Amino acid sequence: MENITTMNEFLLLELTSIQDLQPIIFMTFLILYMIDLFGNGSILVIVISEPRLHSPMYFFLGNLSCLDICYSSVTLPKLMSNLISTHKAISFLGCITQIHFFHFLGCTEVILLAMMGFDRFVAICYPLRYTVIMNPQVCMLLAAVAWFTSFIYALMHSVMTAHLNFCHSQKLNYFFCDVKPLLELACGDIGLNQWLIYIVTCSLAMAACFLTLLSYFYIIGFLLFKNRSCNVLHKALSTCASHFMVVSLFYGTVALTYITPASATSVIQEQFVAIIHTTVTPMLNPLIYTLRNKEVMLALRRVFGKKLKQFA
Repeated sequence: MENITTMNEFLLLELTSIQDLQPIIFMTFLILYMIDLFGNGSILVIVISEPRLHSPMYFFLGNLSCLDICYSSVTLPKLMSNLISTHKAISFLGCITQIHFFHFLGCTEVILLAMMGFDRFVAICYPLRYTVIMNPQVCMLLAAVAWFTSFIYALMHSVMTAHLNFCHSQKLNYFFCDVKPLLELACGDIGLNQWLIYIVTCSLAMAACFLTLLSYFYIIGFLLFKNRSCNVLHKALSTCASHFMVVSLFYGTVALTYITPASATSVIQEQFVAIIHTTVTPMLNPLIYTLRNKEVMLALRRVFGKKLKQFA
């Protein structure tokens, strides 16, 4: 029989064993985290405070910014505290909580990106019916469905992982708690857990990605064959370009993390992809949207210009 152990905590993998590099890495993550909080927080402020941005596209963008703040906050604070701590551990309850919110927010982002693609599809292909189709009640319902569905999905992961028995080392081969690294420490039947990762998680991600790409292909086809104006095509594509860049970044890292077999990637590669997915992508989202969106840039200048005048 295998020696089943009751785990009170897990030891997390160090990003580097070189002690002199840890303060530098800590400061790097701190800067990235502050950029993420400030960038996404700024988008939230202008979306709420600017009446001109009270439209479906910016409603979903506000949801995405709120989500990105929470998403990076699930992993980064614990990662930074471990960088300056000698005991790099996380409690069992903290580990399960981290798994729940990591998958909850990740799944919500997948669904929100698909909804944002649908929003652009309706706005470009059916402009006269846009306000009727994407009315405030529909937008609120879509957002509620995204958050609620993702919460239930993440709950399955966290509950099933919490009921696993662990009979191997308590050292987790990862810098935060996720299902795949925990399954390596588990003993007994983990078939249902693996099924949830490879079938449900991948199917959900691929279905949302397919619907997102379908929206863009339909937009391009509509503009090329039904509205052959180059100016209109250029304007529409520039509007969608920022969203498409976010989609590419997000799904690229998701595919490398969950679809690529573990044997095909090294621990260093997995860590690098995870850092990009949990840290860099949420930070880049506000930069991509603000740099490519004139309305957001103008709103930022108006909102923060007024505040600067008040302090002057």
